[in-house]
Amino acid sequence: QVQLVESGGGLVQAGGSLRLSCAASGRTFSTFTMGWFRQAPGKEREFVARINWRGDNTYYSDSVKGRFTISRDNAKNTVYLQMNSLKPEDTAVYYCAASIRSIPTTTQYTYWGQGTQVTVSS
Repeated sequence: QVQLVESGGGLVQAGGSLRLSCAASGRTFSTFTMGWFRQAPGKEREFVARINWRGDNTYYSDSVKGRFTISRDNAKNTVYLQMNSLKPEDTAVYYCAASIRSIPTTTQYTYWGQGTQVTVSS
């Protein structure tokens, strides 16, 4: 089992920045591909970014590319999402997730956190 706990959400003005953290406990964190997803009210959960187990390969959705950066610290069992130039449309609950697959689809993430709210005001 892997437990994931997100933190760092909050209210920020458009153009501002936030850094989300996801702390993992349980099975060996460094073996997992980690992803960030988000879900806005009335919308489906969408992929945001992922990072491989070594931290040297990342992938982003087009909507956040160039503004968000995913990183991880395997010594601290933590994955981060640095969000810059935030827009009102980034408002959502953000979730981290873990998968044993190297390039997982959304349904192949086995472990999920409870989410942290990010609200961007205009």
